[in-house]
Amino acid sequence: MPACRKHHSRTTAVVTTLAASVVLTTLPASATSGAGDPYYPDDGNSGYDVTQYDVHVNYDPAHPRHLEGDTTAEAVATQDLAQFHLDLEGFEVTSVTVDGVPAASVSREGAHELVVTPARPLAKNARFAVRVRYSGEPVGEGWHTLADGGANVSGEPHSATAWYPADDHPSDKATFRLTATVPTGWTVVGNGRPGATTTDRGATTFRWYEDRPMATYLSTIAIDKFTVRTSALSDGTPVINAYSPGATIDTENEALLPEVIDFLASKFGPYPFSSAGAIVITNDDGSGPFSLETQSRPTYHWGFFDTSMVHENAHQWFGNNVSFSDWRDGCLAECFAQYAVQLWYEKDGDDLDQNFYRSMLEESAADPDFWKTKLYDPGQGRELDNALYSKGSMMLHALRRMVGDDAFFGTLKRWQRDHRYGNASWPQFEALAEKVSGKDLTGFFAAWVHGTTAPEKPYLFPGSLGALDPAN
Repeated sequence: MPACRKHHSRTTAVVTTLAASVVLTTLPASATSGAGDPYYPDDGNSGYDVTQYDVHVNYDPAHPRHLEGDTTAEAVATQDLAQFHLDLEGFEVTSVTVDGVPAASVSREGAHELVVTPARPLAKNARFAVRVRYSGEPVGEGWHTLADGGANVSGEPHSATAWYPADDHPSDKATFRLTATVPTGWTVVGNGRPGATTTDRGATTFRWYEDRPMATYLSTIAIDKFTVRTSALSDGTPVINAYSPGATIDTENEALLPEVIDFLASKFGPYPFSSAGAIVITNDDGSGPFSLETQSRPTYHWGFFDTSMVHENAHQWFGNNVSFSDWRDGCLAECFAQYAVQLWYEKDGDDLDQNFYRSMLEESAADPDFWKTKLYDPGQGRELDNALYSKGSMMLHALRRMVGDDAFFGTLKRWQRDHRYGNASWPQFEALAEKVSGKDLTGFFAAWVHGTTAPEKPYLFPGSLGALDPAN
């Protein structure tokens, strides 16, 4: 079964406007809010590409409704810019500078648009840094306050703009630096590797660095009185596991993580990041997803076990290393992460034809809606539909039987290599599968991915799956 996830539409932001010293310059038509996603047209922004976020926050769990932030986004203009947008929900914005110079004007539009007019227009290909200082109550859907006043950020398709200004769309990936100050006795965990920790006058500052490009919804911060346990993968990559008070620390499952990652690497290619581990939180108010593939260090509620570990770490390849182009491409993450669980069972001798595929056929026979959701472009609000887990993992097993193991796993590894640390779309995956296998898969993908009824028998029962055809 899929991990339980929650995703919601944008909340209405608190609107704040800084005094404008000049009249706003008319924005070129192509430099607008929105990255062009058909499901979330206001997400992300055109006109620039972020290369790195440097996020500084101050948070006191004794005052959980208040966050102070100071974020710098380094970017490259992809066109001449008189204005540009950032995504940020809520907060009072106290200052904005571009390359150290105060912005000519800053305003808020809609639910989450921060519109910045720099003192001087930015030329195409210019590198620039925009720094935003802000404070107030986090109101975005990704921010979750824990029972003891701690906090955690996780959620998809949105979460980042609940705590820092961003170009909030998976197509604009960037490296990430986090500097977080909390009262001494509390711990901050983030993505990537830890940097120096310093203490001064009752406050402790934690630093984290993710040196590989990351989609904004995969960024996280977790603040609690964590128990932190460290180990290493078989190649020496550091493993950092953080447990909230009351979370289950299962040493057997914890020790299984290196085996899980080695297994996934054998199927998908080398592990793509410089650290691994888990963040295990204990908020019980029903907020947030049950688990989420936050980059390099998935977030879980209460504890984790082998199948949840397999699913979320498979995302480190499918969804994190290679991210989708827009939210129509959710199958590129969820279909593969769920099928990875079946591969894990197969490693221990499970017959996937008989014990997985047959049971899915029985489920589809009992559920008249089983086939109705398309796996690519399923529709806004259904980008993480359960069909991606059930029908999607079934589709991948049928594809494997259609093209054979060498072509199937060769395609998965080639996909990771060709699009490493970047973005790609589902149509690109179809083209690659055809290229690697040397087969015409048009009918297969039309039936399984783009269709809304049960596939015809040649596609439903390819290869060894023919033994499951009732007509045989």
